Formats: sequence, C-alpha cells, structure tokens
Amino acid sequence: NANILTMRCVPCEGDGDEACANCGKLGSDAVKLKNCTACRLVKYCGVDCQRAHRKQHKKACKQRAAELKDEQLYSQGHERPEGDFCPICTLPIQLPMGDHSGFNICCMQRICDGCHVAAQKKGIVDCVFCRTPFVKNDADALVMTRARVAKKDPTAINDLAEKYFYGELGLQQNTRKAIKLWTEAAELGSIVALCHLGTVYYGGDTVQEDKAKGVEFLKRAAMQGDVLSRRKLGAIEACNGSALHAVRHFLISAKMGDKDSLDLIRKVFMAGGATKAQYAEALKGY
Repeated sequence: NANILTMRCVPCEGDGDEACANCGKLGSDAVKLKNCTACRLVKYCGVDCQRAHRKQHKKACKQRAAELKDEQLYSQGHERPEGDFCPICTLPIQLPMGDHSGFNICCMQRICDGCHVAAQKKGIVDCVFCRTPFVKNDADALVMTRARVAKKDPTAINDLAEKYFYGELGLQQNTRKAIKLWTEAAELGSIVALCHLGTVYYGGDTVQEDKAKGVEFLKRAAMQGDVLSRRKLGAIEACNGSALHAVRHFLISAKMGDKDSLDLIRKVFMAGGATKAQYAEALKGY
C-alpha cells in the first residue's frame, strides 16, 4: 500500500504492460486502462482510482495540459482561411485586406482590387461575383444584409454586427446587439466574429472586461488562421513581458504576409527580446 501511495506520474506509451497510476493494476483484455483526458500522461483502471490519485497528479496534470494547449496553439493556424482568398482569381488578398479589396454585401464576398479593375475593363459594372447591381443607399444595403442574415449566413451576421457596433447603415449604435450577433456568427463558423469578440472582451471599453475570455476567443480565431488575432495575441504576450511567446506569434503572422507583425518582431529584436536568426526568419517568411 505504501508503494501505491508514493507512485509518481509517469507517461504511458503504447499498449504494452501499462499500469493504473493509482493501484498499479496492469492493463489487459479484462482491465481497460484509460488516459487522463487532460494531460494524457497517466492511465487509470477506473473513475475511483482517478479520483483517489487526483491530489498527487494535479500539479503534473495542469503543467502538461498547459503544454499541450501551447503546442496546439503554435502548431495550428499557419495557413490563411478561405475568406482571405479572392473567389474570382483564388489568390490570397494582400494584407491588410481592407486596403486591397472590396466587400460586396450582395453575396458577402471579398473581391481583390485586381479583379475589380479587370471587371471594369470588361465593362462589368455590377458585382463581379454574382452580377447583382450594387446598392445605392444605406436602406437598400441594410435590406440586402438582413436577407442574408435570415438565411443564417455567418459572414452576413458578422457584417450586421459590425454595423450595430459602429452605428452604420442608419442603425443606432448597439454594442449588446453586436455581441449577440457576433456570438451567433462565431457559432456558425465566422472566424472574424471570434476576433471581434476577443477584442471587445479583452479591451473592456464597451463591455465588462474579461481578459481571459477575450484571449480564448483570439486563440480560437488564431488557430483557424486569422492573422489579426495572431498578431493581437503576440501583442498581449509582449505587454505581459513574455517576449518569447510574443515572437512565436509574430513569426507565424509575419510568414502569413502581415507587415505589422514583421515590424513588431523588428522592435522586439532591437530591444533584445528576439534573436537575429528569428528576425531573419521573419524577413524571409514575409
């Protein structure tokens, strides 16, 4: 019994002679061991043993779980999402996208400036993607947007949320309504909505501040390829004094074509928080 109580958390690999971390019972056809779902360092023969071993395992479990989350955060989201590509030429739109493309509310598509110019040269005056005539006033634009929202288009819901947040298209500014819409859009798959939610909750200027909640939204967006969210995570880490983590974020977003991230790495490098090799890697990747 004394030996059992002093057992340490040791990683279990493979399907060989594995043992329950609490009672030492070996895994077999009759005894099915299950990993600790949080850290996957140890295995247990049942819930009772897992609960009994919790106090001993808690510290190592939390540490490894945090490491796994970091591995996931930095290994995912290195490619820009589908919404960053022009649907006409299928090329990634240069960042910042707002300076190099136009957003058409008729089809909720972002078209690069090159394709807009090419369409104009061909005499196409309507939407180059869906051929719908462009709206001429805010009232018609709002009607068109609401029609897409009614069809549960996450891009349209995000767009309407932005209009409520900034008080555009004749709408009265309504932060609560915007957050509700962003939450719905995020649930339906909008990465941009996740970034918006992360920004407002972390900043706390228009809603009750919740930095932890804001960071979680930004992480979800960054792991799906959102460049702005990735850069914001890097900025947060830099403000918290963690140059190491900041540079890891900035490297990812710089390699995805974000000039602001490249400039931030340069500043960190000049301050001694990044190596020459890291700055060179960022330059080459950008």
